[in-house]
Amino acid sequence: MLVPRALRSLLCVLSCAWLHTGAPSRLKSPALPIQSEREPLPSKGLTGCSFGGRFYSLDNTWHPDLGEPFGVMHCVQCNCEPQKSRRGKVLGKVNCKNIKQDCPDLDCEDPILLPGHCCKTCRKGEDDKKHTGSVLDSFEYFHEKGKDKEDDLHKSYNDRSYLSSEELGPRESRTDFVAVLTGVTESWLPSSNGVARARFSLTRTSLTFSITYQRMGRPSKIGFLDSDGTIVFEYRVPKGQSDMICGVWKNLAKPQMRQLQSEQIRISMTTSTGRREEVEGKIIKHRALFAETFSSTLTSEEENSGMGGLAMLTLSDTENNLHFILILQGLIQQKDKEPILVPIRVQLVYRQHILREIRANITSHDPDFAEVLTDLNSRELFWLSRGQLEITVATEGQGPRKISGFITGRKSCDTIQSVMSSNDALTPGKTGGVGSAIFNLHDNGTLDYQVQVAGLTSEFVGITIELKPRRRNKRTVLYDLTPEYNKATGRALGSWSRLEARHIHMLLQNELFINVATTHGQEGELRGQIRALLYSGLETPRHELPTPLAGHFVSPPVKTGASGHAWVSVDKQCHLHYEIVVTGLSKADDLTVNAHLHGLAEIGEIDDSSTTHKRLLTGFYGSQAQGVLKEISLELLQHLDQGTAFIQVSTKMNPRGEIRGRVHVPNNCEFGTRGETEESEFDDLFAKNPEELKKDPHTCFFENQHHAHGSRWTPNYDKCFSCSCQKRTVICDPVLCPVLTCSQTIQPEDKCCPICDERREPKDMKVPDRVDEHPEGCYFEGDQKMHAPGTTWHPFVPPFGYIKCAVCTCKGSSGEVHCEKVTCPVLTCSHPVRRNPSDCCKECPEEEKTPAGLEHSDMMQADGPRHCKFGKNYYQNSDTWHPWVPMVGEMKCINCWCDHGVTKCQKKQCPVLTCTNNTRTEGACCPECLDPKEDGDQMMKAPDKMRTRRQ
Repeated sequence: MLVPRALRSLLCVLSCAWLHTGAPSRLKSPALPIQSEREPLPSKGLTGCSFGGRFYSLDNTWHPDLGEPFGVMHCVQCNCEPQKSRRGKVLGKVNCKNIKQDCPDLDCEDPILLPGHCCKTCRKGEDDKKHTGSVLDSFEYFHEKGKDKEDDLHKSYNDRSYLSSEELGPRESRTDFVAVLTGVTESWLPSSNGVARARFSLTRTSLTFSITYQRMGRPSKIGFLDSDGTIVFEYRVPKGQSDMICGVWKNLAKPQMRQLQSEQIRISMTTSTGRREEVEGKIIKHRALFAETFSSTLTSEEENSGMGGLAMLTLSDTENNLHFILILQGLIQQKDKEPILVPIRVQLVYRQHILREIRANITSHDPDFAEVLTDLNSRELFWLSRGQLEITVATEGQGPRKISGFITGRKSCDTIQSVMSSNDALTPGKTGGVGSAIFNLHDNGTLDYQVQVAGLTSEFVGITIELKPRRRNKRTVLYDLTPEYNKATGRALGSWSRLEARHIHMLLQNELFINVATTHGQEGELRGQIRALLYSGLETPRHELPTPLAGHFVSPPVKTGASGHAWVSVDKQCHLHYEIVVTGLSKADDLTVNAHLHGLAEIGEIDDSSTTHKRLLTGFYGSQAQGVLKEISLELLQHLDQGTAFIQVSTKMNPRGEIRGRVHVPNNCEFGTRGETEESEFDDLFAKNPEELKKDPHTCFFENQHHAHGSRWTPNYDKCFSCSCQKRTVICDPVLCPVLTCSQTIQPEDKCCPICDERREPKDMKVPDRVDEHPEGCYFEGDQKMHAPGTTWHPFVPPFGYIKCAVCTCKGSSGEVHCEKVTCPVLTCSHPVRRNPSDCCKECPEEEKTPAGLEHSDMMQADGPRHCKFGKNYYQNSDTWHPWVPMVGEMKCINCWCDHGVTKCQKKQCPVLTCTNNTRTEGACCPECLDPKEDGDQMMKAPDKMRTRRQ
């Protein structure tokens, strides 16, 4: 594990006066590639601080995340302080301090340290239960349900595929929000009868939203307003007939993130057709969102009432109890500032027949209400599954007001899908097969399904939807899809029209599985968990069956337990949108996963001098990858249009591809990516008006010239380099000249590389075989090319370009690539220099000759073994130590070592605890069980993936 950038920032923060002034620094050495930040730096002119590759606005505070293996320093708090320079300019300065001494003194005898906290807290006692906070704090079912889901992650064999957070990468988290939108009141007169329910999911800096609406026309735009009422983001709603609106707000700024987390952001929707209508509501957090499986939008039949509400419901896991929470807006008319107590009546209704009734009191300041309907009978459960139950809420007394709505399964823009793999089967295997399925749940309880299967090792027997088995080989089948399966196409299309309410609940809680049985695998050759895939905002056709990815489709086929599927589309600008889901990868193989897009015509015969038919999509962790590829060659677009292209996912164990699938995306991109044409038009605009180019936040400034994002050019300092601008970052790579096989060459004046002189070439000279025609060779993942046996080359590592300090060799017919560092000569001078920016080794200047000795500059040489520098200390090769971090001290739970000039660190591996209550004592590296009885039940071996991580 390399030392992360944030740790280097923290080591520097005490000695560096100014970390960042807000504007990106200009490139001093044009030959060196510049690595982009993890988060883009702000536009020129904004002030703030840069820490660990992240930009923070003035007055921001944060706990530094030093990355793996150090993690978040919860006892260190950093803030970006505004400072004035001598010229009066406001700059940002990072100041970090240890906040552990600020921890309060506790009265309890045995305080515990909870994960993610700096200060110890008292154990929860009886006094905690008396705390009256929000409605959900007292409504413990939803809280316990969320806790149960976390406990499921540590269950045994039967539950090993029930990993609810598997789709998120390292250090990623997801927060859910909800909002009820009702008519906006102007001069005490509501302007709309409409009611809308919005659900949000925040992942990193992107906020996805799913909105349903009733009693109003289709909105034309959606606005997000900050605490001052200013619109900070506006979304134009596309035309359509659906009552569901799906969208995403990308790249939330830090102030908006803070206001969202503190529930200060509001959402507004307006219509443009007919009578102008507007609804608005506050975005809030709610624990019930985690457990919600049924919902109802509550509206009023009164004209211009401005009333509305939302009911979030869920079933108990073992009993037929229906828990619900009501969020009410405008139901209580209050003229006084003092809170008043209002009696309400909540009814469960079927076709105007009252089945259940609850009477309670709510306050005008806190109108939310939570309750449980116990022991629903079979008829009530049947009507619930069919969407025929109605929930009504009405006030009692003078001037009663009423809102109501039908209860249906939870709606969102997420996709219910499943990937079936042999590694997830009840008896895991490695068959190279794949199963893929998508589902659509209707309001009446009908579940539409589309399933496809490929690469089975024996004859198909059946497809079933099942529960999680309680014991091995004790399967519980809920529905048999076998009659709908077509063996010729390998697909099953149909509808399951008899879902029970319990089945709907389990489906939306990711608790159902789909199983494929064969003659050699009667209990199941392929199996997958049915789960919701979070809406991403990409233009991919999720309503269609995705492209299956399997080892069966790799050439030659790979016997793997992994499989996957991918949605791919090409938009009007000829940009490629893709979403990939994989499962069944062993944890040792899943440390790094790469997804590639190839032209099928180039399989095994990729021309060594061309990369247009093969593009790297992304590297990803976990089980998902998604994105947009904007620069696509015309050849690749043609392959997509003809169906002769494929998606491939490669892993550490199978760098040439572990799973693959053929892709057919019809498109009209005869002239290549239209975005390139648009960029060239922008370049013309910028060339005519340089001021417009300066205003573009993605512009690069290089050699006293501005360059547009995406542009490439040859720098003035050396024609044997090629530079490109990638969002304010200049990357310059050396031009590597191809090896010529001709006997006579010439050097054009305006070119870097020599070319063959065809005029002097003997006509009878035999042209040697091309590199790509060698029957044997090596495939190198860095440049994604085939290399002939015996050839050598400098490795290409994106985004840094060619590494001149290493040489790779293709070893004969074995296909093995051997790379080693360039050995530089030992220098006797104290100040060596590089003659050219692309040179690996330094040289002594002619005027400076000094005796040989250990100098700091020697550490910059590429010969080994080299030394390591950590903080202010130097270490010899293979030395080990515990790192010292400012304001934290020596971190004895982390070991660092020097590996040929590179500092690597790893956290101590802790045993897996099976207890439910654990804590970490002061000075200890690993958590311990609170109950000594449970302490003996620990599994004292670390996961396999942790053993291989150091390697």
